[in-house]
Amino acid sequence: MDARPAILILTQSTKHLADRLCAELDSELHGYEPRCADPDVGFSETISHLQSLFSSGRPIVGFCAAGILIRALAPLLSDKRQEPPVLAVSEDGKSVVPLLGGHHGANKLAVKIASCLGGHASVTTAGDTVLGVALDEPPEGWTLANPDDAKSMTAKLLAGETVALSGPLDWLREISIATDPQSKLTIIASEHVIPGSPDKLVYHPKTLALGIGCARNCPIDELKALVFKTLENQGLAIASIGCLVSLDLKADECAINELAAELGVPFRVFAAERLENETPRLKNPSDTVFAEVGCHGVSEAAALAAVGSTGRLVVEKQKSGQATCAVAKASAPIAVSNVGRARGRLSVVGIGPGADDWRTPEATGLLREAEEVVGYSLYLDIVNQHIDGKTRHDFPLGKEEDRVRFALERAAQGCNVALVSSGDAGIYAMGALVFELLDRSPEDHGVSDAAHRIEIINAPGISAFQAASAKIGAPFGHDFCTISLSDLLTPWETIEQRLEAAAAGDFVVAFYNPVSMRRRTQLARAKDILLRHRPTDTPVVLATNLGREGEHVRMCPLSDLSVDDVDMLTVVLVGASTSRVVARSDGSSWVYTPRGYEKKLKEAAE
Repeated sequence: MDARPAILILTQSTKHLADRLCAELDSELHGYEPRCADPDVGFSETISHLQSLFSSGRPIVGFCAAGILIRALAPLLSDKRQEPPVLAVSEDGKSVVPLLGGHHGANKLAVKIASCLGGHASVTTAGDTVLGVALDEPPEGWTLANPDDAKSMTAKLLAGETVALSGPLDWLREISIATDPQSKLTIIASEHVIPGSPDKLVYHPKTLALGIGCARNCPIDELKALVFKTLENQGLAIASIGCLVSLDLKADECAINELAAELGVPFRVFAAERLENETPRLKNPSDTVFAEVGCHGVSEAAALAAVGSTGRLVVEKQKSGQATCAVAKASAPIAVSNVGRARGRLSVVGIGPGADDWRTPEATGLLREAEEVVGYSLYLDIVNQHIDGKTRHDFPLGKEEDRVRFALERAAQGCNVALVSSGDAGIYAMGALVFELLDRSPEDHGVSDAAHRIEIINAPGISAFQAASAKIGAPFGHDFCTISLSDLLTPWETIEQRLEAAAAGDFVVAFYNPVSMRRRTQLARAKDILLRHRPTDTPVVLATNLGREGEHVRMCPLSDLSVDDVDMLTVVLVGASTSRVVARSDGSSWVYTPRGYEKKLKEAAE
């Protein structure tokens, strides 16, 4: 999920203030396209766009009247603990009003925005204004175990009652809360499970690292049973777990990844060499483990590596048949970004023909989440507004294998990488090459072992033949096929066999890579083959620069198809013998291929 605020403007007059905020908050500008020029993300329906952002959990900062935001989002309000920050900023930037999510960052964000714009943050939450803290919004690295009791505690403190503080609560000791060790009100910080109440708030610092070791394909139920039993026996709170950690060979272990997802904590891994450095601190070093993986322990060593030299082991290795776990405690909440590395992720992203409207929300989200992007320069330029500021790796045409191998190896190093293709990445694009490299042996120019342990996400895109079809009607209404006319990777004899089969089978055909600077005969040969099997007036659609500047979609009969009318950015659709043309009132035409409903209707009438 993208946690960056969406800075929303409805008029061009507020763009200079919004641009300043975007730079300060490392965010992006969402603009109402009829009135705003060059936003990062454009929209034409304000209410639906606001609701989409809110539903996805995205913080919203709107340069508009508060009423606009309230009316748009009111139907979606249900649980205040789940609401993202929503703020209204006056058009002159002088007033900043947190409307929703005050205890989920909106109040702090309002103060930051006001400081940036020289305005005033209109924070109305009593805890923030009087106590100087929102008890149900602890600092990063802390969790309130009983949030439903925060309101009662806040009311009592606002009424002047004192409170006893127990544990490392420096962030509370620094503010103007009246304390008394003998008070009936208590606020406790602990890694252990402690019942809370309206008179007792319990905070759990995320100081625990849960080390995991297991056999390959360990059952998730076995691992969960071991972990939950260990935590229960020690009285440790799940909310105090800052991260799951293990050996990097376990980065793709399903059970550990599923457990991390269930607990809602990050999963980080270490190289064997790093874990071996922890051997002097292990309670249960093992020569057997060293012989197998290159370090004398996994669960204990990983837990200790995560908490650093000032941390200590609080639960030594616990075992089941196929799994081990151990717990170490850090001296402060764990900064996960400094712990080992994440399991790498490669998102294979199809961006469609290029237009924002033709790119899936999933693809756009993966681009925004990525740390690094890899692709052909033209395709990266098309989505530049969504990858601005990210590490960008441009590759030229003809270097497809280098491009994909680089993306896989960067992901193997723990990076979140997006590999960008036009159209759908799985159709004549980079998707298949990703898996081909994973399928090769190292001796056959494959990739590293670490690359086999990354997470891979495929985001579908609209392919060129789909976009062309939508522009001209429905030529793929019945059976169809796609054929690439490029003989760079496929012998022409094989391509010609497929052309003959498609022609004989009366398939609607989409031709990819129909021509190039040096290939000028293949399309003409394909035309000759098709003409032996279908009428000369069979409709042909030529679609160029789909979804981009210079888009041109036109139609001609098969007999008039000329190589000179086609370039490398053109997809060619050839109808079947049954494809039909429907005249439009503006002189252009639709093309469709009937599936047989008319025949079915006649049969029913008889």
